[in-house]
Amino acid sequence: MKRRTFLASGAGLSAVTLAAPAVAQGVIEWNMPSGFPKAAPGVGTNSTRFAELVEKMSDGRIVLTVYGAGELVPPFAVEDAVQQGNVAIGHSTPYYAASKTAAAHWFTGVPFGMTATEHFAWLKWGGGQEIWNDIYGERNLKPIYSGNSGVQSGGWFKDRIEGLDDLQGLNMRIAGLGGEMMRKLGVNAVLMPATEIFQALQSGALDAAEWVGPLLDQAFGLQRITNLCYTPAYAEPSAGLEVVVNTDAWAELSPDLQAILEAAAMQCAMETMGQFDYYNVQAMAQLEEAGVEFLAFPDEVVSAMRDAWDEVREEQRAESADAARVLDSIEAFTDKAIPYSAAFMQRYLDARN
Repeated sequence: MKRRTFLASGAGLSAVTLAAPAVAQGVIEWNMPSGFPKAAPGVGTNSTRFAELVEKMSDGRIVLTVYGAGELVPPFAVEDAVQQGNVAIGHSTPYYAASKTAAAHWFTGVPFGMTATEHFAWLKWGGGQEIWNDIYGERNLKPIYSGNSGVQSGGWFKDRIEGLDDLQGLNMRIAGLGGEMMRKLGVNAVLMPATEIFQALQSGALDAAEWVGPLLDQAFGLQRITNLCYTPAYAEPSAGLEVVVNTDAWAELSPDLQAILEAAAMQCAMETMGQFDYYNVQAMAQLEEAGVEFLAFPDEVVSAMRDAWDEVREEQRAESADAARVLDSIEAFTDKAIPYSAAFMQRYLDARN
């Protein structure tokens, strides 16, 4: 890619006279499109909070104008816009760009995969970030982790799921490799932006929809269509969020401003994970009071999901060298994480419950 100047006047840097002594020459002004609506709890507010923190932490030297899904670029085209240099920075989730590299799925979340805390542990200390940097660097992108939704809802269904036969032919909105897993069970998996889910479910274009969890599902009104919510999302036990910066733009930032972007994203990550944990609790209680049933998938369905996922995972490993590299790294960590979580967290949760 031809190198672009992002910090020059007229290309993101406005020459202004400011009273703040920390700003010597001007302000870096970048547009930041997001793959989510700005006001969407957790996923959308992750981007607006990031922009707020960056401006405060930089003493006004970087100002980010956040655009929600579709306002500046299509929801699934944020990484493309950053890669091409049309914008310097964007906010999304990696698997929205999985058509560019299958490995992107594992930087978000995959069926029967890592929990949110395990995902962060792998990124930070298990070599995940280095692999992410390498794979995204080939596309002129600098990826920065900015949070996680935690375990999600398995889906809102118009009819009860009592066995595998009830999945046959269902039109279901579901993202990522979870969609590939469900296709093997006879589901017609559909990927669509969040803003289209309610209307499609209401119109009958969808028979079921997996979005996020009680907080966001309630905010999008899915309980107004059906009162049957199946949990948990074996297809998506966690879902990472990201900030992506064009590598040319990143290189033009001073080291302290680079550190500010990373620190702001990390604070957002902690806040977002806590926000989901706290407000999902409130939303679930409200939904139950309104008549929503939170149901478990039948054992035969869970077992079939696991078998289908094993097939999808190995297909991905065989088809993509990048996916195989990520998988090798993740499996090296999860082989040890699984017995640890079983001995500590699972025993504790069983006793507490």
